[in-house]
Amino acid sequence: MNDDAPEQSSKTEDPSQKKLEDAHKKGDVVKSQEVTTWFMLTGSALIFAMMAVPTSAGLAESLKGLLANADQYEIGGSSFGAFFSQLASSILLVALIPSLILAVFAVAANLVQHRPLLSTEPITPKFSKISPVAGFKRLFSTEALVNFAKGLAKLGVVSVVLWFVLQPEVSRLETMIASDPAMILADFLEISLKIFGAVIAVVTVIALADYVYQRNRWWQRLKMTVQETRDEYKQMEGDPKIKGRIRAIRNERSRKRMMAQVPQATVVVTNPTHFAVALKYDRSMSAPLCLAKGADAVALRIRAVAKEHDVPIVENPPLARALFGSVEVDETIPTEHFKAVAQVIGFVMRLKDKKRWNA
Repeated sequence: MNDDAPEQSSKTEDPSQKKLEDAHKKGDVVKSQEVTTWFMLTGSALIFAMMAVPTSAGLAESLKGLLANADQYEIGGSSFGAFFSQLASSILLVALIPSLILAVFAVAANLVQHRPLLSTEPITPKFSKISPVAGFKRLFSTEALVNFAKGLAKLGVVSVVLWFVLQPEVSRLETMIASDPAMILADFLEISLKIFGAVIAVVTVIALADYVYQRNRWWQRLKMTVQETRDEYKQMEGDPKIKGRIRAIRNERSRKRMMAQVPQATVVVTNPTHFAVALKYDRSMSAPLCLAKGADAVALRIRAVAKEHDVPIVENPPLARALFGSVEVDETIPTEHFKAVAQVIGFVMRLKDKKRWNA
């Protein structure tokens, strides 16, 4: 019986972004061995198709030269050692290219399943990894039984596919023994590519199914209970860094919304650069409304936006300081500032009327 079943059944909430990030840092990611197998098989097939013939031909020429001139090499002589050094270098060079290609395919097999990670958590020594009891439980766990069943099923399916591929080639395989070596190589290459193609086709289906299965298990394992979700939310709310980040995001959104209102202002009162307050007023309003306010860099930005949209800017340091300290954005100005603000707005209105009259 699985002891984790009751706990798993209570995990009804999808994992939070924080839990997903924590799992990634620990190296707990979606990993299907069948996907890796598919990439390695495909890489091997590519290497075999591209390099089998030229590699075999090159090594055959080197060995043919050795056999044809065997009488010229003195055992232990410098020429004999130089030849074998060159032959060993050729073999290592031939092996190096396939190794690099397979390494690229191995990296790709991981990158298609999860983003890059560097974690020492999976290799960190743990008592549970060496505990006989824990090892016995893993050996006879549901996951072990599933993997054993998958292995048997995969072996059976691949065997059946290979039988269907090789059955029509039995007669050719029987005659290959007496064939010319060059013909044997061509026939061997053709049959091998058929085998690779058939196996890759089967493994493709297996890899897709196994990836979906592994991802679903991983997602279910990371699911959270309602209590865990609440605890994490409280923890995040109490984290100063999280609070600061949330506050910064809110301030930035508020600033953007405030700046978007500046073009609608009737006048911007400044100090002249330390403070700026954008006010709006029309005859339908009971009192002027503050659309935006700011100090220093924000004040300069308000002035710049006002200039871009031909909003009048009036320098009145005492009024700018008073308004900045006594009124909030989207609020009407206090009654004690009505007279001073009315004088500024009246001045702006007269300027607008004068411009219209001159136009």
